[in-house]
Amino acid sequence: MQDLSLHILDIVENSFNAGSSRIDVRIVEDRPGNLLTLEISDNGTGMDESTLRKVLDPFYTSKPGKRVGLGLPLLAQAAREAGGRFVLESRPEGGTRVFATFEIGHPDRKPLGDVEGIVQMLRTTHPEIELHFEYEKRKKP
Repeated sequence: MQDLSLHILDIVENSFNAGSSRIDVRIVEDRPGNLLTLEISDNGTGMDESTLRKVLDPFYTSKPGKRVGLGLPLLAQAAREAGGRFVLESRPEGGTRVFATFEIGHPDRKPLGDVEGIVQMLRTTHPEIELHFEYEKRKKP
């Protein structure tokens, strides 16, 4: 995936497919702290411990007819390559939370991309989902 907006699209689609009725997307651009944070959480079916351990393996997928599941592994890799970290939390019937950070000034950080366009498209294609989007820009220390 060429930019972070495509990761957002992939994760929100996964949340939708997991039966979520509410999805929260939050981006914090903290220039003074040199940190870009992406957090996506949902109220979907969640994952048990076994699935949670396997989901970062690119050769694991829960989608019928597919042989690979690259979305989360690629996001985790993108965060690590840009000096950040990746956290995935989930529990059955308790939803899922994806949290990734990236050093803003890192040369390997992917661009944000067209986040606004992705959010508009998701709201149009899934009007039944309560999609909350927040973008915070911190400029002063």
